[in-house]
Amino acid sequence: MSALSVTNFTSSKFALTGFPGLEIYYFWLSVPFSIIYVTVFLGNCMILHVIRTELSLHQPMFYFLAMLALTDLCMGLSTVHTVLGILWGLIQEISLDACIAQSYFIHGLSFMESSVLLAMSFDRYIAICNPLRYSSILTNDRIIKIGVAILCRSSMLIPPVIIRLKFLNYCRPHFLSHSFCLHQDLIRMACGDIRFNSIYGLALVISNLLLDSVLILMSYIMILYTVLSIASREERIKSLQTCVSHISAVLVFYIPIIGLTMVHRFGKHLSPLVHVLMGNVYILFPPLMNPIIYSIKTQQIRLRIQRLFLKGT
Repeated sequence: MSALSVTNFTSSKFALTGFPGLEIYYFWLSVPFSIIYVTVFLGNCMILHVIRTELSLHQPMFYFLAMLALTDLCMGLSTVHTVLGILWGLIQEISLDACIAQSYFIHGLSFMESSVLLAMSFDRYIAICNPLRYSSILTNDRIIKIGVAILCRSSMLIPPVIIRLKFLNYCRPHFLSHSFCLHQDLIRMACGDIRFNSIYGLALVISNLLLDSVLILMSYIMILYTVLSIASREERIKSLQTCVSHISAVLVFYIPIIGLTMVHRFGKHLSPLVHVLMGNVYILFPPLMNPIIYSIKTQQIRLRIQRLFLKGT
């Protein structure tokens, strides 16, 4: 039995889970994961650079896209050291304080991404349903206020449930389900009163992820109603095409969350490898795919990136 298997349950160290049963392939697994993280960093940095340097992209839609890219970049930075650390054989466990900090950033950034996607749906709603007032509604001052509201909502509601993790007694085996820390993983190992964490955590999910998804759906119902009232078929298609990138980003974000939730709730009989894979999809899929989606589907971004590469040749 390994040293980790006999870890003192009262210690402040938690064993990270890599890919159960695939330990001998960690070196080879580290190659695609390293490529994914490099792509996440370069892709989102490129989006931020293009939006910052191109004056023609200093518009509400692209300001929100910059917020999304920055959130995705931070999500990658918050998990890279544990995910690649396990595959490279550098770490096997994490301290309680580091675990709590990582869970704060992961959950906070998830709520932030959901809020940014909601703001982007509002932007598309105004652009299609009220185009004449678009520039007067989404002014720079209002966008700054929306950005501050997103930051406050994502960072200030979580501390009560995260801070309490520090004072729980973890008497069950200190084995995390993933190669990073999640709130639900930590409370699963606690043997004290976790009702506050359970109820407050559920309230956070409902008031953030669930509410945002409902509001996004409502905005697209109103957008669809407006688009269908347009007489010209070409104009209808053109209007809907401006929403393709955002709809793709919404699906890329919410589908992994739903999948991970279903696995945690109903997949206790499944292999631990399934839990690990779903966790990595939840963490890495949106930051990886969003720059690709917007680079391909958004003409302004695609043309600026092409021009950037042509300058370098």
